[in-house]
Amino acid sequence: MTLASFVLTAKLLVKNCKQFTLLIKNKMSFSDTVRLVVQKIPKGEVRTYKQVAIDAEKPKAARAVANIMAKNFNPKIPCHRVIKSDGTLGGYNRGGVSVKAKLLLSEGVIL
Repeated sequence: MTLASFVLTAKLLVKNCKQFTLLIKNKMSFSDTVRLVVQKIPKGEVRTYKQVAIDAEKPKAARAVANIMAKNFNPKIPCHRVIKSDGTLGGYNRGGVSVKAKLLLSEGVIL
């Protein structure tokens, strides 16, 4: 395989991958998209409900994000890493704000 054909193949793969990602994204519900965005928040970092809404491509849906997180009981979705825009922690459905604070502190987040 020549370098030129390799580059062309790589470009086609990237293009196809983007199209596939868009296809999947268009089939996902907003709740699924929010959970996917939150699942990608690294340990030791937080995002606001508004930031999650923006990343889920619905910038005015911060309250909807909060409601989705309030109903989340999947341990693979780190909903404790989502906080309010004013810097306060917001709610936590797995033991309250004190448990949320302890989890964030254990991950190295400075409150």
